[in-house]
Amino acid sequence: MPRAIISPSVLASDFGQLTAECKRMIKGGAEWLHMDVMDGHFVPNITMGAPILASVSKGVPGIFMDCHMMVAQPERWVEDIAKAGGSLYCFHLEAAKDPLSIIESIHKNGMKAGVAISPDTPSTDITHEVAQAADMLLVMTVYPGRGGQKFLDRCVSKVAELRERYPEKDIEVDGGVGPSTIHVCADAGSNVIVAGTAIFAAPDPEGVIESLKETVTNALLKANEDKKPPSSVVLEHPHT
Repeated sequence: MPRAIISPSVLASDFGQLTAECKRMIKGGAEWLHMDVMDGHFVPNITMGAPILASVSKGVPGIFMDCHMMVAQPERWVEDIAKAGGSLYCFHLEAAKDPLSIIESIHKNGMKAGVAISPDTPSTDITHEVAQAADMLLVMTVYPGRGGQKFLDRCVSKVAELRERYPEKDIEVDGGVGPSTIHVCADAGSNVIVAGTAIFAAPDPEGVIESLKETVTNALLKANEDKKPPSSVVLEHPHT
């Protein structure tokens, strides 16, 4: 059974104090930090790149950077992100001509590999070969690169479909996730949760992280129990 992981989205942090913000999240119970890398081509926005990631990695030793690569030609940036300290390189299926070769390159550079799909991409576009090769699958619940969007409920069914196919795989959701939407994500089978403003802007971020993690853990345990076959009863026959 996969375990619950909370990955606060650094995009919602105070970039002027990025290292301190990352340390604050880790102190608050986050295992991963979600780093949104946008290039202005694949999505209509530009955020951070390898130099900023390298600075964070240097300032926060041991940080697990969950790098969400919203970029065109994702194969171009694998080595740079690895050198910058990236732990997981998650690229968009829509931007990849040869996803299997990208996954191979990511692994050769010492990172875990993730494959993301945008809201209009069916989960069935992730082939069995690609899903098996990847370490994580990401379902976007908003359109990548645009801020202030509402959580898209219609994307949740894709999480459920992927969880049905891959019961042991890490499945991440990203976009509009917080205390009001966590239950549907957890019940569908997501175990890696990206949340931005819901954590960074909270008066008690540690409490929010703990609550999100508890909800996911409980949903995973329940799903695991529901899948167990009924206990068999062995009748002892008296000696004759």
